[in-house]
Amino acid sequence: MKKISSFGCRAQLKLFMNIILILAFAFWGGCGKNNSNLRTVQDMRVQEETFGETPEGDLIKLFILSDGKGIEAKIINYGAILVSLKSPDKEGNSEDITLGYETLEEYIQDSSYLGATVGRYANRISKGKFTVDGVQYNLAVNDNENHLHGGLKAFHKVIWNAEKFERGDGIGIKISYLSKDGEEGYPGNLSVTVTYVLTNRAELKVRFEATTDKATPVNLTHHSYFNLTGSAQRDILDHKLTLFANHYTPVDAGLIPTGEIKPVGGTIMDFTNPMPIGARIKNVVGGYDHNYVLKKEDEKLSLAAQVYEPESGRVTELYTTEPGIQFYSGNFLDGSITGKCGKTYHKYYGFCLEPQHFPDSPNQPHFPSTILKPGEKYTHLIVFKFSNR
Repeated sequence: MKKISSFGCRAQLKLFMNIILILAFAFWGGCGKNNSNLRTVQDMRVQEETFGETPEGDLIKLFILSDGKGIEAKIINYGAILVSLKSPDKEGNSEDITLGYETLEEYIQDSSYLGATVGRYANRISKGKFTVDGVQYNLAVNDNENHLHGGLKAFHKVIWNAEKFERGDGIGIKISYLSKDGEEGYPGNLSVTVTYVLTNRAELKVRFEATTDKATPVNLTHHSYFNLTGSAQRDILDHKLTLFANHYTPVDAGLIPTGEIKPVGGTIMDFTNPMPIGARIKNVVGGYDHNYVLKKEDEKLSLAAQVYEPESGRVTELYTTEPGIQFYSGNFLDGSITGKCGKTYHKYYGFCLEPQHFPDSPNQPHFPSTILKPGEKYTHLIVFKFSNR
């Protein structure tokens, strides 16, 4: 496989004798610290480069969105994956706050959904089965006996069409994909669009839209693993998390909801006030991997979570239009993944906050419906807002 990449530690080592190239490399995506105060580029801009080539010979594009003030997002059209996201710490040093890889080959082989766009159905569907309009559908089973994150070759394993754009409040890319009738067992031709926008207000917006020609479950989300220490310097157990949710959906041993909706108050699931992720994690069997029911009664955009990393001072707020959010503490990271800059991703080295509908909703009639019908439009907006203190 041909490897083409504009960033990474291997390239940095080859260029270390040339100080000018080192500075350029650090600006566009190296693994060390970038002091945003030293940057000379003030205007927001979007660039397009080549990231790699698939075994079939398809060139994969890399899009670089930069606000000129230390926030930078890099997205590839393979899997609509966010491969890097930088934000400044309290001293102005801009570092990558997501886990990921340096090459396309590693993303093709990845089984942990690092930075991925997840669909057609995020999270789990029990036994890989559901019924719509009296017809039972059998999905690919890829998580023991259950269906997870869209199946064997889901949205994170396909090539999307992509185009860059600029608008009044920011820059971005629009990525589209047609999921054909029967793909991974799902009914209907589903036309999907994901739009990434970096705004001039220190925000990254991710908007999902979809239409179908046959009734089908749809539940899309973004699956970055965050580590606000910057370049995954240590685990995320000291990160202080607030979830604006008073209830959660308990799960069985296979992480399928039991159907109950229970209050979090007074339990180890309670993050209604800022709490270090690691404060009670030893008392949670397997670690956190649970859907929280957000405090909202409509589909309006609202604050769902806030995370603060005390040493760097970084703060990330997450807003969503969805009724739930899956909090995952990186329990299955086991040290077998070597990521950017040769970093080994151990257990609890990244956390996920995945806004979505509830797991197994097609089989849970009292959960909010995830069935999209012809003539309807699925929409889902996530906003990540960055600051420091």
